[in-house]
Amino acid sequence: HVALMESGGESVQAGESLSLSCTVSGNSYDNAYCFAWFRQVPGKEREAVAIISTHTSPAYVDLSVKGRFTISRDNALNAVYLLMASLKPEDTAMYFCAARKSDCVRRDGALYQRVDEYNYWGQGTQVTVSS
Repeated sequence: HVALMESGGESVQAGESLSLSCTVSGNSYDNAYCFAWFRQVPGKEREAVAIISTHTSPAYVDLSVKGRFTISRDNALNAVYLLMASLKPEDTAMYFCAARKSDCVRRDGALYQRVDEYNYWGQGTQVTVSS
């Protein structure tokens, strides 16, 4: 059973940077895994902001955070990271790490970006950006 635990969320000022970590346990890198960072604000749907595979590249980031957010992984440490730079108040959200046991690209060539396409979830870590 794959378990995910996020850390690194905190309150920061606009323009600052923050790095989130997702510690992974229970998986095996004999198979490809797709990891994603989602975020959610109250009253809105959870949305994927960055996606990365354990076995293939490149990584994907949503247009809303492109150029500011970077997703990376360290297979040896069993961790996935989200480096967030130039944070804005609209980045305030609960950030979740998610995983599915497959590569990140569907047969039709699209990425797995829906909440129901991921089997494993962390508890979330809160990021608050003040102006």
